[in-house]
Parts: sequence; C-alpha cells; structure tokens
Amino acid sequence: MPVNTLKFAEISKELIVKNTTLVAVSKTKPVEDIQALYDLGQRDFGENYVQELVDKERALPKDIRWHFIGHLQSNKVKMIAPFVALIQGVDSLKLLTEINKQAAKNNRVINCLLQVHIAQEETKFGMNEAELVEAKEKAANLPNVKISGLMGMASFSDDSSLVRKEFRYLHSLVGKYSFQGILSMGMSGDYEMAIEEGSNMVRIGSLLFGSRG
Repeated sequence: MPVNTLKFAEISKELIVKNTTLVAVSKTKPVEDIQALYDLGQRDFGENYVQELVDKERALPKDIRWHFIGHLQSNKVKMIAPFVALIQGVDSLKLLTEINKQAAKNNRVINCLLQVHIAQEETKFGMNEAELVEAKEKAANLPNVKISGLMGMASFSDDSSLVRKEFRYLHSLVGKYSFQGILSMGMSGDYEMAIEEGSNMVRIGSLLFGSRG
C-alpha cells in the first residue's frame, strides 16, 4: 500500500495547530515510501532496528532527523551514534552511559528521552520512577548526552480510561521532576488522547504507511 498522502496532510495540519511534532514511524517500510513523505515536507522519521536505520540513513537525504524509537542494545549504540538526532527509548542508566561514551567518540551531544514504564504489560521497556530520578541526576555528569524529555508507551488496550490514566501519569512526572522539552507519547491509535494529556511529540506509522505486512 502506498503512502497515504491525504492522511499525512490531514495529520500534519492538525499537529501544527497543536504545536506537536510528528515522527513518522517508518520501520520495515521501503526507502521509496520514506522519500515520498520527505518530498511532502516530513523530516522526522522513527526506526526500531539499528541495521535498518543505518542502511536507510545512507540511502536518504542528509537533513532527515532520525529518531531511534525501539529497544536499543548498548552494543549497537556505536552504529547510530554518528548521525542519530534523538534516541527515544533510553530505558537504563547503563544505556545512557554507553550513549555518552559513543557520542564523545563522534564529538557529538546526543539528545535522549528517558523511557518510563507506564503500561500494564511486562513486555514493555522503561524505567520506574526511582530509576528515572537516578538517571536524571547521573546525566548531569555525562557531557555528551542531553536529556530532552520523557517518552512512554501506553498499554495496548481498548480501555481508553486506562490509557488516559497512563498518559496522565507520565505527564505528571514532567512537572514533578522538572523535565523540560519533549514529552513523546501517543501512536496511531491513541495520539489524539495523548495530545490532550500533554504530549508534544507523537509516533505515527500505520496511518501514514498502511499496516505492516
């Protein structure tokens, strides 16, 4: 299925009004589809797999802002450190420390979002509140990473009150611990609710690219 250009235009217009950044989730999608959205003005793209991201970065325009939104293994940080714009899923102090190390090797400061575990599912990654506080404190001594905000993934559930509660909890941490900048929450199925609860960055894939086969 080709890129849904009408949906892209509709969502883009909606998000501009709400001052919210659209990250087009392009994992498993061909370079041609990403280029098509790029040609329409999209610059922020999110990928989940390191090797796929590396290959796409080589093949596509250099002014794309690449977001790594999957679970990042420490031993693979070095592959994306030269170019990644934002690592969204920093779910441990160990990972944050490795990003700092690899960023230093590339003479870069890498923007990171600390991922908080807000969902009911155990399979989702993220820090608890105590780990979040520790990572924020330790980051002050890591000169090559910048904590740009928080990220979270809500439960995969039809219970909208549960999802809203999770978003609200994540938003509450922004004020509680003085996190400035980005609050990345909300995907294709729940981004409107996420924005209502304070999100200013949403990760949308299937609405733009069609479902993944």
